[in-house]
Amino acid sequence: MKILLAGPRGFCAGVNMAIETLETAIRLYGTPIYVFHEIVHNKHVVSRFENEGVVFIDAVDEAPVGSTLLFSAHGVAPEVRRVADERKLRAIDATCPLVTKVHLEAIKYAKQGYHIFLIGHEGHDEVIGTMGQAPGSFTLVETADDVAHLPFGGDDKLAYLTQTTLSVDDASRIISRLKERFPQLVGPPKDDICYATQNRQEAVRQLSREAELVLVLGSQNSSNSQRLAELAREEGRQAHLIDGADEIDPAWFEQVATVAITAGASAPEQRVQDCVAWLTDRFANSPSGVTVEERVVREEDVYFPLPKEIRSAAAAVQLPMG
Repeated sequence: MKILLAGPRGFCAGVNMAIETLETAIRLYGTPIYVFHEIVHNKHVVSRFENEGVVFIDAVDEAPVGSTLLFSAHGVAPEVRRVADERKLRAIDATCPLVTKVHLEAIKYAKQGYHIFLIGHEGHDEVIGTMGQAPGSFTLVETADDVAHLPFGGDDKLAYLTQTTLSVDDASRIISRLKERFPQLVGPPKDDICYATQNRQEAVRQLSREAELVLVLGSQNSSNSQRLAELAREEGRQAHLIDGADEIDPAWFEQVATVAITAGASAPEQRVQDCVAWLTDRFANSPSGVTVEERVVREEDVYFPLPKEIRSAAAAVQLPMG
């Protein structure tokens, strides 16, 4: 059995920032701390923080007046911030800076009178937060086929934005279809799909060509993890999105000599290593044994600082960071 480990994989800079922000807030303020939606879309990360006393909520009024509330990496609508202020909550904003960039673009286009097509997935926390920046100015576009049914014409002032965790190929197809139908369409000067999403997609695409099976570590509600599994299948490979080694089915490995493993941007590295250990134990007695090979397709050195309010609070009590 040959195991190819995709690089980069796992936590991106935005996820690292959000998790470290919550960890630091716990040290500063104790628990309970309330988090609006999941801090990141990973059940192991969420479960760990729940065990430490963090409470994840879906409505701001679930947080008691005057308590500490953290906004997740996916971002929130201004209305959420307004209610938090009204309830006198200590609000900590752990929104990924790349999501904030999309929010600012949404506000700009709306102020200029554009109607905005948001390419993304209905119900995703990031999509809800982005559309909330300019209520009434958005239409969600999920597939290329949706474009034919949009009730707009050549004289309408139109712009587009994208969810940051999409498949690059899917987004490109939709954007091309939109531009064909609406030549006047404008968009951001730089692609909004985040660097980490693109890098992980490129790595899984390359490694899929060398493996019969691909394991993607990540939760089912993680958009970027879902896209990684889809890309492997597009390459004609058997692919499974799993939260951990306990979900592996031994039957998957019949006629399989090479396995590629990657992880979505919100999946802990420990889950990858657990899978490597499972495979190593399972195939240790096979004729050629087990080999593990790291394959780095792109180097990443991006770092996002913690929110200013957390850095200031930590400095005031001389709390070590990191």
